[in-house]
Amino acid sequence: MQDTVLSSEFSSSPDLVEKLYEYGITKHYREGNIILDENASIRSIPIVMKGMIKVIRTEEDGREILLYYIKAGESCIMSFLGGMHNEKSIVKAEVEEDAEILFLPVDKVSLFIKEHPEWLDYIFRLYHKRFEELLDIINAIAFKKVDVRLLNLLQKKSEITGSDLVHTTHEQLANELGTARVVVSRLLKQLEEDGKVQLGRNKILLLKKVNL
Repeated sequence: MQDTVLSSEFSSSPDLVEKLYEYGITKHYREGNIILDENASIRSIPIVMKGMIKVIRTEEDGREILLYYIKAGESCIMSFLGGMHNEKSIVKAEVEEDAEILFLPVDKVSLFIKEHPEWLDYIFRLYHKRFEELLDIINAIAFKKVDVRLLNLLQKKSEITGSDLVHTTHEQLANELGTARVVVSRLLKQLEEDGKVQLGRNKILLLKKVNL
């Protein structure tokens, strides 16, 4: 069996890996593609094989806020819960980096839970991780200033990609933080003057690690 993120994630259950490939459909997406929109029916569960996805929630006034990232080997717990209960999606999933995604039909999710303890453990681990990330989001919105949240977001992007050079735009950062682009532009300029970042065209270089 070829070495994949699934083989690593479910190393104790090669049978489960085979079934995931047997029943799943693999598709490739480019950066910016929407793989799941709000209010859409959830017919399959995405498992990221390569690349990265960001999960976004849109507020009533049209503003967006980033909830969490989905990296290789991970899936979207919101899709799990919505799909299993036959509910519409309450989030939007957008490709952050060119991605290869395996889509597992919703009806197989419940079947695998009954047949493979490793699959249920995988879901619980995802749920725990996303719950902690959502708590961090709530804490940041409630208690942290936008400049701290901005720098925290840049550092998180850097950690996920493994590079100090973050490819993004002021508009994208504003959407992910749920604020205005002009606010982000002003704060980035201040961070540059403070020697924390170096701004370029659609890219930001983190110059030093800051404890937040």
